[in-house]
Amino acid sequence: MSKRAEKNEVNYSFKCPICKEGKIEISKVTYDVPDGDKILIIKFECNVCNYSNNDIIPLTTNFAPGIMKLKVTNEDDLKSKIYRSPIGSLEIPELELVVNPGLRADFYYTNVEGILFRFENAVSIYRKNLEKDDAQIEEIDKILQNLVKALKGELKFTLVITDTGGGSYIIPNDKSKYSFEKFEPEEFN
Repeated sequence: MSKRAEKNEVNYSFKCPICKEGKIEISKVTYDVPDGDKILIIKFECNVCNYSNNDIIPLTTNFAPGIMKLKVTNEDDLKSKIYRSPIGSLEIPELELVVNPGLRADFYYTNVEGILFRFENAVSIYRKNLEKDDAQIEEIDKILQNLVKALKGELKFTLVITDTGGGSYIIPNDKSKYSFEKFEPEEFN
């Protein structure tokens, strides 16, 4: 086990909702991220069907609601860390891509490159489900081409996280490319 991780004993188990035979065991690991943050990783795993699910919860985070923007202009910017809370929306305006939180939205911790891979996967799935003569195909193919360029650091774009509850944050590799606009309480009325 990593020196940065501290594993706690399994403290709870329940019947697996997937296979109905196994037992879901829950294990927790507190991890010290190199930049000084701490995250809690909770793993759910069935001892029979091997179903598993992970949840990542930051223990040190920005709790101010607001809009975070990161200008991505090169490959190094793709390594900037992203933590999106379950109520944060994520957008890349230049590519017309948006992820709004749903009822089952999770916390996720990744980097800009990981966000681009998620978008690429979602757009590819959407593309595969279109009819061969669908008018959207050309536009979707262009988005996929731009995502490939973005993943290589060849396309400049802005990553925007809007979080009305706080909890989302961006740790930029280059702080000069990051901005945060805090929401004032009256903006929620």
